[in-house]
Amino acid sequence: MPGKWVRVWKERLPGVPLALTQAPAARTAGLLLTGDADAGLVRLPVDRTVLSAIPLYTEQTVVVVPRDHIVTAVDEVSPEDLADEILLHPLDDVLTWETLPGRPALERPATTADAVELVAAGIGVLVVPLSLARLHHRKDLTHRPLKDAPESSVALAWPEDATTDLVEEFIGIVRGRTVNSTRGRTRPQPSAAQGKSKEKPGRAAEKGGAGTRRRQASGGPAARGQRKGTGGTPRNPRRGKPRRGS
Repeated sequence: MPGKWVRVWKERLPGVPLALTQAPAARTAGLLLTGDADAGLVRLPVDRTVLSAIPLYTEQTVVVVPRDHIVTAVDEVSPEDLADEILLHPLDDVLTWETLPGRPALERPATTADAVELVAAGIGVLVVPLSLARLHHRKDLTHRPLKDAPESSVALAWPEDATTDLVEEFIGIVRGRTVNSTRGRTRPQPSAAQGKSKEKPGRAAEKGGAGTRRRQASGGPAARGQRKGTGGTPRNPRRGKPRRGS
C-alpha cells in the first residue's frame, strides 16, 4: 500500500520528493515527534495528545513455521494447536497478549528478525501480524492464520502541531480522495466581479428561452392579424364603415 501512495504522489506532485523510511514500531512515534518524519504508519495505540491518527485497518495475525511443519496441513490454526510448540516472543513484539499460547522459550529474542532466524533453525514458532510475516519472508518458512489471537491495528499518524498542506495532501491520497477533491483544503473564493452577475448556465438558458417564447406569442408576426377564436384565420386589414339600415 505505501508503494501505491507514492506512485499517486509522484503523479500529483512530481516536483516534491517523497521518501519512505522503514523503522521499528517502537521508534515510529519518536521519529514523528522529532521531525525526522512528516507522517508515518504506526501501530495503535498512540499518544493522541501529541499525535493525530487516522485508523486504516486491522491486520490478520499469523503463525510463522517451517514449510514442513505439521500445522501447514490446515488452513487455520488455533492456540490449542500450538500447545506443545515453543513460542518465540521477541522483545519488539507488537501484539498484546493476556496469555501466550505454547511453551515459552528460555530467552526472548531481541527482535522479530532474530526470532524469524530461530524459526528457520527449528527452535520454535512465531506469532506476528501478517505484514511482518511478509516483511521477513523466507523460502523455507510459511505462515497460517491464527484464530482467537490478539490483533494489531495500523493508523496514519503525524504530529498534532505540524499539519501542513503537504501532510494534508498525503492524507487525501491515503484516504483515496481524487485530485479534484477540495476536502481538507481551503476552497478558493470567487472575486467580487465574479460574484455579482454570474448565473448558472442552465438557469440563464431557461429564462432566456421562456422570454423569447412569450414575446413571440404576444407581439410576433405570427400573432398579428389573427382573429380571436377563428383558428388563426387572418383578419381583413382594411374594413369599411358599417352600412346604415334603410
